[in-house]
Amino acid sequence: MHIVVSDPEILWGTPVFSGTRIPTETLFDYIEAGDTLDSFLRDFPSISRNTAIETLRNAHRAFVDTELAVAA
Repeated sequence: MHIVVSDPEILWGTPVFSGTRIPTETLFDYIEAGDTLDSFLRDFPSISRNTAIETLRNAHRAFVDTELAVAA
């Protein structure tokens, strides 16, 4: 099962946490603003800690892969 989905019928295709209408960007906005993961999870209890952490890991992997491709 995917933890993030993009469907044109849900928020015009904005990536959201699977089974919700919560944009994944919201998690990154919290982190960027200096809020904690716990704060995000309190405000969005339908998102599990594991889902949020896996989303952050996937973003990290994508960033590293992009950086490696650029460096090559």
